[in-house]
Order: sequence, then C-alpha cells, then structure tokens
Amino acid sequence: MTSIKRLAAAALVGGILSATGAQAATDEQATVDHALVTLQDLRHDKAFGNARELMHRARAVLIAPRIFKAGFFFGGEGGAATLLVRGPHGFSDPAFYTIASASFGLQIGAQESEMVIFVMSERALQAMMRDHFKVGADAGLAIATLGSEVGGATTANAGADLIVWASSAGAYAGISLNGSVIEPNRSDDASYYGRSVTSSDIVIRHDVFNPAAASLVKTLDSLS
Repeated sequence: MTSIKRLAAAALVGGILSATGAQAATDEQATVDHALVTLQDLRHDKAFGNARELMHRARAVLIAPRIFKAGFFFGGEGGAATLLVRGPHGFSDPAFYTIASASFGLQIGAQESEMVIFVMSERALQAMMRDHFKVGADAGLAIATLGSEVGGATTANAGADLIVWASSAGAYAGISLNGSVIEPNRSDDASYYGRSVTSSDIVIRHDVFNPAAASLVKTLDSLS
C-alpha cells in the first residue's frame, strides 16, 4: 500500500471512530438534557404537591427522563437514567444508569413516561452504588409513591428510603418499582467523561466533570 493510500485509510478509520464517539456523546448529552426537562416538568406538576421539601432532604436523585413501555428488552419497560448525589457544595455531575422492568405497573396506557426517584437515605444510596440493584429484593428499604393525594412533606413518606414520582404527558402515571433493576452504565460514563470511571468516581469522589452537565446540576441545586 502506498503512503498516500495509507494516509487515506488512516483518515477514513479516524473519521469513523470520531463519528462513532460523537454519536455516543450526543446520546448521553441527550439523556442529560432530557433530565433537565424532567426537572422542569416535576416543578409544575400538581402531583408534586408540597413535595419541594424532598429536594432539601434527598441524599441523591435518580432521573429517568424517558421510560419506554415497549421495545426496551423482550417487550418490557425501561430507559436511561442519571444519578446525582448531594455533596457539601451541591449536587455532583451525573452518573449514567439503566432502569428496566418486566412491568412498572403504570396506571395509564402511555408508551413513554418520565420518572424521578428521590434517594432519601444513605442505605438507599449504597444500594444504588451496587453493580446490580433489584428494587424490592432488599426488604430493609421502604418505597413510597408520590401522587396527587400524597404530598412529599406528609408523615406518610417520612420514613421512606426511596420516593418515586412519575408522569406521562403531564398526567400522573402512578408506578410500582418492585422488581425493577437499576444498574450503572459504565460505557455511557466512559463516553461522557472521556475515560473509564465508576459511579462512585463521579458522584462520591468527584474525580471527573463535564461542563455540558452544568445546567442540570445548577437547576437541581436551585431546587434544593
């Protein structure tokens, strides 16, 4: 192969890899951007009620901006999510997760919903740090659902480790998390931050940052 052909081949491979990396980065940024929209929806949802206090008390927040009812895996439900953890100086940058279930038990027949899980205790946060967390398998964790009839500041939710809000097109969805699997997405983390990192590296040790997540972090800080 001539030098010119070698250079052309290298340029082609480099272009393909760059395009692939750019597409991956775009996918993760889309999740972050949609998570920001979900926070805005949460603020204006009547079902959120008096639950603004949750933002002040939450140890962490897992935001799943797009939960798809079908086609995620074997006809189940699921989607991408971001976890942000409160620290001494505000919330961390997001770590990427996947959340999946055979059925979330949505009370309405929507094909796409959005969900926010408030992580209220340290033991619940430690569960989120596992490589595989199946909700309901840990009998020590109490889960509450936030709805129109249950304000976040009420005593009904006072002892919950996880509090869940979900909606679809502005309508309260109602949801059961039992049996759902929540897992870190290491490949998305590596793509977004430019190197291999764990969820703990991102949200606990703050080893990496991405300026493109600043709006999401700032909004969450302002709500809490």
